[in-house]
Amino acid sequence: MFGTILYVALLLINAVAVLSEDRFLARIGWSTVQAQPNPSFGQPYAQPYDQAAYPGAQEVSMKERLINLISAVRTLMRIPLIGLNIVIIIYELILGG
Repeated sequence: MFGTILYVALLLINAVAVLSEDRFLARIGWSTVQAQPNPSFGQPYAQPYDQAAYPGAQEVSMKERLINLISAVRTLMRIPLIGLNIVIIIYELILGG
C-alpha cells in the first residue's frame, strides 16, 4: 500500500519535472515569464505587514501558484529525482517488487 503511494507520487513528480516550458507550458499560457508581475518602481516604502499601504499586496491566483510549483519542481527536484529513480530501478531489478 505505502509502496504504491510512493510509486504514484514518484511518477507524478517525474511527469511534472519533464514538462517542457518552451514546447508545452508556454503554449497553454503557463510559462514562468508570464506569471511574473511587473515591478512598479517609485512606490512609497511600506511595512511588510501594512496591507493597506502596500498596493502590490494582492492575492496570488491558483494558476500562478501552480506555475510556481511546476517551476520549483523542475529546478529543485531534478537532481534528487535522478537519484531516487536509480534507487527504485535497482530495488525493482534486485527484488522484483
